[in-house]
Amino acid sequence: MEDKKIKEILEKGVEEIIEKDSLEKKLKSGKKLTIKFGADPTAPDLHLGHSICLKKIKEFQDLGHKVVFIIGDFTAKIGDPSGRTKARPPLSEKEIKENTKTYLTQVGKILDTKKIGIKRNSEWLSKMSFADIFKISHFFTVNQLLEGNIFRKRWEEHKPIWIQEFFYPILQAYDSVIIKSDVEIGGTDQLFNMLMGRLLQSYFKQAPQDIITLKLLIGTEGKQKMSKSFGNYIGIAEKPKEQYGKIMSIPDSLILHYFELCAKFSPAQLRQVKKDFESSQINPRDLKAKLAKEIVAIYHGTDEAREAEKEFNRVFKEREIPKELKTCELQFKSLNILDLLVKTNLTSSKAKARRLVEQGAVKLILDISRQSPATAPPRRDPANHAYGGFRQRRKCGKKLKRTIKNWREKIEIKKGTIIQAGKRKFVKLV
Repeated sequence: MEDKKIKEILEKGVEEIIEKDSLEKKLKSGKKLTIKFGADPTAPDLHLGHSICLKKIKEFQDLGHKVVFIIGDFTAKIGDPSGRTKARPPLSEKEIKENTKTYLTQVGKILDTKKIGIKRNSEWLSKMSFADIFKISHFFTVNQLLEGNIFRKRWEEHKPIWIQEFFYPILQAYDSVIIKSDVEIGGTDQLFNMLMGRLLQSYFKQAPQDIITLKLLIGTEGKQKMSKSFGNYIGIAEKPKEQYGKIMSIPDSLILHYFELCAKFSPAQLRQVKKDFESSQINPRDLKAKLAKEIVAIYHGTDEAREAEKEFNRVFKEREIPKELKTCELQFKSLNILDLLVKTNLTSSKAKARRLVEQGAVKLILDISRQSPATAPPRRDPANHAYGGFRQRRKCGKKLKRTIKNWREKIEIKKGTIIQAGKRKFVKLV
């Protein structure tokens, strides 16, 4: 059984191992290894991309190895430059503290938190003097740093590379020295950083850590890796309905990718999903629903997954209003629709708001279910059931909906009005 688990560790979802023979020998020796995994608190959520590494770490934990989870609260002040076309914006101490509050709870959805060591790299990095930094910097050259994909592209495109960014791979490499890491696990984008850890350990007369790189999960938009910085992520602690909806929004091209990396399916089950997808006999939407239900069940349980599915179908199949609505109080008699969308946090900018309006994705929904006959809009024009600019819905006469077509339109602010932006965002004015 242990040989089977070791084989799984070395093969399942693995892109590359450095050094495979060394790691296999260590695993078979029975020695308890120190497994390193780190995450910078650049946002409050750990996401499904992190879960791929955490599930691999769980395999080590099940064999009794020591897991050290490093929260990069010091390195977050610099920001990991991996895969970035520009420097990350600096984070304040307050932002970092807020973002780390729920990390342990989220990690506990996959790992046994009673059996892991939690470290913050500020514990040692914040105590370093300039002399200490000069000492470890002495082992690296600018040539080495520019050789990595982290900086090479920006260098070739004559884009700025800030001095502090060079320190990121050096400082996170020092994390490996401090905890005496035997194995570091990360996505393929982290290979350069992890190799720096091996290099620095050798200078400190430690055995260089072995490295496991895993596939990167593509974000919900289908282009870039899932990342908190890109805003294309699905948090493992997000509400079930939010998780379900985000998974249903991914492009069809990512269905097999997500099944492979995020679902707890056996090889035989994955082969069947692939067969169903490629046969075109099953609607991709039904496969996504199966995927969404599976992932929500992993992090919230089967009952919550069932409820999330019901709510999604109610809103998107039956075109009803969500049972739970965010609310917003506004002290205005009327607002331009673009201002209204920004002030209710349905969009982050007027430019995005205008695009939504031009796409016909913004709707006003008037709830008349609690209005008395005297105050409810009169029913007129039986040919099209239209009144007051609203069109009565076929299935329910209690709610009236209309699409905003003119981005210059001013909207009268009325209590109880629901604003819909896109398919999944709703706000009720209170």
